[in-house]
Amino acid sequence: MKVHGKPMRSIWLAPDAQAAEAIDQTRLPHALVSVRLTTLDEAAHAIRSMLVRGAPLIGATAAYGVWLALRADASDGALEHALAVLRGTRPTAVNLHWALDDMRQLLAPLPPAERVAAALRRAEAISDEDVAINRAIGAHGLKLLEDAWMRKGRQGRLEVLTHCNAGWLATVDFGTALSPIYQAHDAGIPVHVWVDETRPRNQGAQLTAWELGQHGVPHTVIADNVGGHLMQHGQVDLCIVGTDRTTAQGDVANKIGTYLKALAAKDNGVPFYVALPSPTIDWTLRDGVREIPIEQRDGTELSDVTGRLASGEVATVRITPEGSPAANYAFDVTPARLVTALITERGVCPASHDGLLSLFPERRGRAE
Repeated sequence: MKVHGKPMRSIWLAPDAQAAEAIDQTRLPHALVSVRLTTLDEAAHAIRSMLVRGAPLIGATAAYGVWLALRADASDGALEHALAVLRGTRPTAVNLHWALDDMRQLLAPLPPAERVAAALRRAEAISDEDVAINRAIGAHGLKLLEDAWMRKGRQGRLEVLTHCNAGWLATVDFGTALSPIYQAHDAGIPVHVWVDETRPRNQGAQLTAWELGQHGVPHTVIADNVGGHLMQHGQVDLCIVGTDRTTAQGDVANKIGTYLKALAAKDNGVPFYVALPSPTIDWTLRDGVREIPIEQRDGTELSDVTGRLASGEVATVRITPEGSPAANYAFDVTPARLVTALITERGVCPASHDGLLSLFPERRGRAE
């Protein structure tokens, strides 16, 4: 995607090939700053502190983190240590574990002398594969938006609601939920996006709005609780969100508040789509509500807000009373029964075990 008219990814190999560089998303939308990751600890900190976030981008960053670790020590013990450190950074996003398992399967059989070069090649390949996957998700999702536009008689705007940030900032490029929107916009469909602010952390207001604006997609930021009202009044044609982990039965874990949007959509007959790359599917889980681990983050993300003052200074202020505790659940689970369909790189399917197997038949009959 483009920033100020120039193509950009969220993470890339530094020009000197001695580090990975990534956009520091904690500085957006007020400053576009990149960080240089040169060690395992720096990569782990970037994931844990959400300098990088979004399940696909977390996976790519973890792959680069393994490479950075092996540059210092390519022994068996160092490899296992790196995998353990990175695995402990974020509990919910399954792409993290998928990427680390992928790196371990590749690197463990190799002699230490070959591991560094192989790790870099695979980290770059994981990044490129993510871009291709997300482009394909967008192509399949575009058909759904075209159908919705036809149902409106090609009149007015196509109104889409999204929650949190599942755009290119959450991936290496293109995004998941926003990829169909970008492709629809580029195809000339007059799409308008309702952007939930997405408290806490405000990834919608700060990140989704920023990247949509950079691409020229019309959008409006709304408070998280406005979505149901808009649906009641016919102002939402469809919802598209992303997911950090999807069970074999089609339950999806996404940013907290997604479940409430799905309930409102179901009550008002609004299609509710979830866009996901296949590494987000956790084939070992069946019941998302009971089995997906839900990350609880520091309460200051809820009690404090960062923004730009009239003077131009960026400052963090507390908005809750001193002494009031805050419970900061980062994700919730939307059961498959509330999801109209899943959009993957292989096509669109029902949110069910059979639906997923129709697109991924190689999983049929395997231990899941």
